[in-house]
Amino acid sequence: MAGNIRVTDEVAAYITKRQCDFRISTSCGGPILLPVSIKPPKPTDFQVPAGEFTIFISVHQARYLSTVHMGMVPFFMDEMDEGPPCSHEF
Repeated sequence: MAGNIRVTDEVAAYITKRQCDFRISTSCGGPILLPVSIKPPKPTDFQVPAGEFTIFISVHQARYLSTVHMGMVPFFMDEMDEGPPCSHEF
């Protein structure tokens, strides 16, 4: 299933710039792409390579996805780009 999921070049560049793994999980608005420092992976997640990094995909989202695209990046992540890569604490 995960082998059929494509990562757009734009998302791969976004992940490379941030230098960390990401996870796609379920939100009230649909699939959301977050750093693993915010949303850690689960043992049941599928793994999809994105350059040197990995996108972990929730088993609940994987069955519906064909492409990982920038529409999955939440708007508030733009505001977090000011700090060090993927070192978000809440």
